Amino acid sequence: MNEKKRSKMKIKYPKLIILLLTFVLAYFIFAGREMLAFKEILGSLGYFGTFITGIMFAYGFTAGPATAIFLILGSEQNIILAGIIGGFGALCGNYITFKIIRKGFNDELERLKKEKFIMKINGSIPHRLAHILIVVFAGLIIASPLPDEIGVSIIALDRKIPLKLFTLISFTLSTAGILIILWIGSALA
Repeated sequence: MNEKKRSKMKIKYPKLIILLLTFVLAYFIFAGREMLAFKEILGSLGYFGTFITGIMFAYGFTAGPATAIFLILGSEQNIILAGIIGGFGALCGNYITFKIIRKGFNDELERLKKEKFIMKINGSIPHRLAHILIVVFAGLIIASPLPDEIGVSIIALDRKIPLKLFTLISFTLSTAGILIILWIGSALA
C-alpha cells in the first residue's frame, strides 16, 4: 500500500475515539444491572462508602448508580457531612480525569484546536468571554449527574485555567450537586 492510501486510512484522533468507546462499553456493562448489593456494600462502609460513591459520581458510567445511592444515603447520613465527603470523592475522580486529559491527550487536543470549526468558534468569541463560558458550561455539567468527564475535559482543554481553579470548581459544584441529591433523598424518606 502506498503512503498516500495509508495516511487516508489512519485514524485522526485514536485516543479520543478509544475514550468514547470506553464510555459506551461501560454503559452497556452497567446498564440494567441490579445495583442493590453494591449499595449495601457501600452503605456498610459508612462515610468511607460515601467517599467511594463520590468517586463513582464523577464518572459517567457509574454516575447513575451513585445518584441512586446518594438518594438512599440522604435518609441514612448527615446530609452536610455526606455532601462534603462525597464532594471530596468526586474531586478525586475529576482530578484523575483532568490529569489524564491534560497530559495524555495533549497531542490530539493540539491537533483538534487546529480544526477549521474550532478555529472559527475561537475567532468569533472574545477570548475573555470564551473562558467564562467554558467555566460556566463545564461547571453545570460537573454539578449535574451528567458524566463529569465532559465538563472536566472542557476545562482541561483550556490551558489557561489553572489546576487550583479547576479544583475549586470541581469540589464546589460536585458538592452542591451531591447535597441536592442527598436533600431530595432525605425529603423522600
